[in-house]
Amino acid sequence: MALEPYRRLLRLPGIRTLLLVGLLARIPSTATAMCLTLHVVSPRGLGLGFTAAGVVGMASTIGMAVGAPLSGRFVDRYGLRPVLLATTLAQALFWSTAWSLPYPALVPAAALAGLFALPVFSVVRQCLAAMAPVEQRRIAFSLDSMLVELSYMAGPALAVAGVTALGSTWTMAIVAAGMTGAGVGLILLDPPTRSAEELAEPQAAVSRRTWFTAAFVALLGTAAAATFVLTATELALVASMERSGATAWIGLAIALWCVYSLVGGFVYGALPRGFSPLVLIAVMGVLTVPVGLLAADWRWVVVALVPAGLFCAPALSSTVEVLSRWVPAGARGEAMGFHGTALLVGGAASAPIAGAIIDSFGPSWAFVVAGAAGLALVALAVPFWRRGSRTSQATAEEAVREEERV
Repeated sequence: MALEPYRRLLRLPGIRTLLLVGLLARIPSTATAMCLTLHVVSPRGLGLGFTAAGVVGMASTIGMAVGAPLSGRFVDRYGLRPVLLATTLAQALFWSTAWSLPYPALVPAAALAGLFALPVFSVVRQCLAAMAPVEQRRIAFSLDSMLVELSYMAGPALAVAGVTALGSTWTMAIVAAGMTGAGVGLILLDPPTRSAEELAEPQAAVSRRTWFTAAFVALLGTAAAATFVLTATELALVASMERSGATAWIGLAIALWCVYSLVGGFVYGALPRGFSPLVLIAVMGVLTVPVGLLAADWRWVVVALVPAGLFCAPALSSTVEVLSRWVPAGARGEAMGFHGTALLVGGAASAPIAGAIIDSFGPSWAFVVAGAAGLALVALAVPFWRRGSRTSQATAEEAVREEERV
């Protein structure tokens, strides 16, 4: 019975191929951050410190945060293939030459590469929203979030193995080939960004003021809250294990945490109805707070993460589902880009805060702050969310009427 909703989804034309191509295309994208970091710090690369690596990572993240909504807007206006062609060429150029760049040139190059990042995450979600009926989108986004977990389990691990065995130069060449293959695969697939019904509507540009409302900003805030909690939890888990002398087991612990998320996403997708992201992220925050306080040994920390871990994939997929309902089809690409930016901002803001708490008070308190911060951000979103829930359908209808007037 639990598998039947997924079987019905995968029988829809093009869904299975899109998810498979999306999984394979995301693996090189998830390897890029680790590959850049190891290239900067490795003696076989630039041989610099982690501060220098952090600057490169920050430059890349800023570029991606700015570029994601722009890519989405161009997809909405000009279609998928031109954007994929431009970003694929940019990634191929950067990753095939980054190994040869001195550090002062690598930083701005990483920022530009981030600006022209291949929008594989947002494109797959945008196309899923177009290809899956409204009543099956929750299942589609749940399955997609599970595949994202698999890509994050594979990408960074492959980057570490590549740099260790081959060095950063050859690993970057492999990433260049992977990014190029991912872009070419999506270009050849060319999945639809609008459903047949949406294509029948007028094609004029949708005004941003019809959907970029306070409620939409609240939705972005909840997405950022989710990655804030997840990033801080990951850092606290790693710190707990390092202080216990269990560094060799960090990979296994993070893999188990990802498995918890996979299980939660599978169960959530099979439920007869979904829940608000506010509820899911708030519960994840509440369950994260006691992890470090109740579990002194790292092995019990891994066990204590089970309840909160089960809510990771459902929390993230639910924000995408709500976005697909609140935003008109003609602006969905840009909105998905803003969603990706929110996820990046949440993680980027979390890392230094969690690091400072770990250094000052220990990893146990980082779990507490992570959960409490998630709850606080959800509480800030509640008043705007209620208003948005009541008016989202009216907003979409207003956008369609404006298109007809144009």
